[in-house]
Amino acid sequence: MLAWQVAKPGPLSTRPLTRVDAKIPEPAEGEIRVRIAACGVCRTDLHVTEGDLPPHRSPVIPGHEIVGYVDEVGSGVSEVAVGDRVGIAWLRHTDQECVYCRRNAENLCPQSRYTGWDADGGYAEYATAPADYVYRLPDGYSDAEVAPLLCAGIIGFRALRRAELPPGGRLGLYGFGASAHLAAQVAIAEGARVHVLTRAKQAQQLALELGAASVGDGYAKPPEPLDSAILFAPVGDLVPVSLAALDRGGTLSIAGIHLTDIPPLNYERHLFQERQLRSVTANTRTDGRDFLDFATRHRLQVTTSPYPLSRADEALDDLAADRVNGAAVLIP
Repeated sequence: MLAWQVAKPGPLSTRPLTRVDAKIPEPAEGEIRVRIAACGVCRTDLHVTEGDLPPHRSPVIPGHEIVGYVDEVGSGVSEVAVGDRVGIAWLRHTDQECVYCRRNAENLCPQSRYTGWDADGGYAEYATAPADYVYRLPDGYSDAEVAPLLCAGIIGFRALRRAELPPGGRLGLYGFGASAHLAAQVAIAEGARVHVLTRAKQAQQLALELGAASVGDGYAKPPEPLDSAILFAPVGDLVPVSLAALDRGGTLSIAGIHLTDIPPLNYERHLFQERQLRSVTANTRTDGRDFLDFATRHRLQVTTSPYPLSRADEALDDLAADRVNGAAVLIP
């Protein structure tokens, strides 16, 4: 099958993503195999490819926003059948025994494993996954539209909940790519006033079309104090900027798995008056089911830029250069 692998991570200029002819995987006990119909291109894939996230497997096929149709099931699988449309996302294994799993925080499990990092992902024509970790997908969305929901959507949803936005609150979004444009719609549907801070003019226009109250440059001051903010851009320099934009008692949620170094913070200007700074670490399956249920009840506008699987390297280049409007999606 056609697939793309990362064997030696490095800057995109060194072409670390390599096209290969790979063997079609076989599902193990408790797993399913899908014929991939679409795979979203996530910034985490970029971090794996460039080595910002140290490789857990080499070589590895990136991609963890996989929409596919089950074509084979392993032994012991009964809840998923051949022909079902399912989603394979980032989280693919937890031990279900540790203190974190027992308190419904499986995203913090020390034994957690991830699609496209610990195991081969969706930059390919076929993929396997544990049946207990795949998602039923909402109707009314095409394969390409539903793919970004599986990470960009779920993580944006968790980041929004971590930001503790009060009802009718004022939310700032720093960066406006695949995840932010979905989180914005959730927040607006729940009554928030959303201010988008991003340098990309195309993203600013999309934000206004989706109902943002204002747009501005990433380092600009929003037109009003914020109750909550979410940092989607992996830029540590924006942490003090977004903290300073918070009103008293406000919360900043950092959505990314990777962030450049944060410059020194001033306690009085950035954290005093009970401002909070919170990270987001993966997601639980409950987060995923809750978000996909929301997407069933509220039709989201998913802006996608499709690429054939044969141009996966180009899609990653465009993502790195902020040339993608919405979410890039690979189509085998």
